[in-house]
Amino acid sequence: MQLPVYFDHNATTPIDHAVLEAMLPWLDTRFGNPSSRHEYGRAARRAVDEARAQVAEAVGAHATEVVFTSGGSEANNLFIKGAAACLAPGVLAVSAIEHPCVLNPARQLVKRGWNLQMLPVDEEGRVDPARFARLLEQKPKLISVMLANNETGVLQDVIGLADLAASMPGGARAWFHSDAVQALGKMPLDFRALNARGVHALTLSAHKIGGPKGAGALVLDKRVEIEPLIAGGGHERGLRSGTENVAAIVGFATACALAVRRREKMATELALLRDRLEAGLREIGATVFGDRAPRLPNTIYFALPNLDGETLVTQLDRSGFAVASGAACSSANPEPSHVLQAMSVGAGLARGAVRISLGPGNTAKQVDEFLLVVKSLVSKLLSLTAIAV
Repeated sequence: MQLPVYFDHNATTPIDHAVLEAMLPWLDTRFGNPSSRHEYGRAARRAVDEARAQVAEAVGAHATEVVFTSGGSEANNLFIKGAAACLAPGVLAVSAIEHPCVLNPARQLVKRGWNLQMLPVDEEGRVDPARFARLLEQKPKLISVMLANNETGVLQDVIGLADLAASMPGGARAWFHSDAVQALGKMPLDFRALNARGVHALTLSAHKIGGPKGAGALVLDKRVEIEPLIAGGGHERGLRSGTENVAAIVGFATACALAVRRREKMATELALLRDRLEAGLREIGATVFGDRAPRLPNTIYFALPNLDGETLVTQLDRSGFAVASGAACSSANPEPSHVLQAMSVGAGLARGAVRISLGPGNTAKQVDEFLLVVKSLVSKLLSLTAIAV
């Protein structure tokens, strides 16, 4: 059976062959526990230390600032809950378009006395600096604004927002976090430069860049005190206990190195494919969300009038194309995308949303074939709707 064309790289990416090769020894003969003092353990510890340095180098950080986790969700929870646990409850500000693994821990903190403030976005999905500045008058203690949205691909001016936060009234200070899971490998990342402007933590994930599932990191300014989510043997400087997943961590590091090396060329190629695909979708009446804002080079979030997104996704899968109707982590939720709701998109149009996220291996031929299939399906589905009416 021929597999569908894969257009869902923001959900996860196929593991790179070089990454798999780097991981295999640590799944076989090099099986030691990094905390053991014999040669098996020492070899595993060296591998973790080298991987930490590689991940740090990929984002312009120091190795001591990298805390390995099981993925982006854990890293986001570690910062939100861990930093909050070391502070007296106050204002927590997060953008309305954050991933659920930021929004939900933030909502949990309300039960612990925190005042959650949702940062509104404009119709293109960008946090409004003027409204952000007004919220700063409440002197938030924690702020989280993602670098790149997983659904629309829209980029946030995180440096500009951090500049504003760094000059809060009365000299108040907020710890500023940014979920950079979708940004890694698709745009330049420099934690040292971000940190100098007031960003104190970044979240990363391996499986969005050709690495394995089950590995991520929180890049953390060492001035930020956080309480670990997982207490135990004191691994990861006491911030994340548990025997390290050496194979996944090694794979993560290899994927980071490859992503940085290939980023510029890949971004150029994917942007050309994205523009080709968008032009074709517009010809058949598609609305593209966030298209007037700076975006990731690989992401298109669109809707066609009078068509249900879930139905179109199912039909496309049967026709040989794997796409998404929104964020994979919240696909069980039948409600329209919270991101589109925050962007003031009407419920009817939002229910038609389909996300395409391109990646290595996608071609112009696939894009053209996809457009032909979409045109055919639109005619078919609209005719069925007309008959039903």
